[in-house]
Amino acid sequence: MARLEVPAGDLDRYRDELGRILDHVARLQAVDTAQVPPTGNPLEVPGVARADNPQPGLGQEQAVAGAPAEHGGMFLVPRVVEN
Repeated sequence: MARLEVPAGDLDRYRDELGRILDHVARLQAVDTAQVPPTGNPLEVPGVARADNPQPGLGQEQAVAGAPAEHGGMFLVPRVVEN
């Protein structure tokens, strides 16, 4: 064990909290998951998430069009490293 020192006044509270945690874990272990695939994902339910439809991204010119400073199609940013 970790040999944590627990103040005597807190021992009962921690024992109760740990007991509740272990009870909750036992309830979770009692759930029948035999029909759930190991990689089951609750978000795979139809209508929960939108379809992932690839779309073209911005071109280089469009991407830097709103930049405060650019050079050769790249963003210019202030230097933050000292020599």
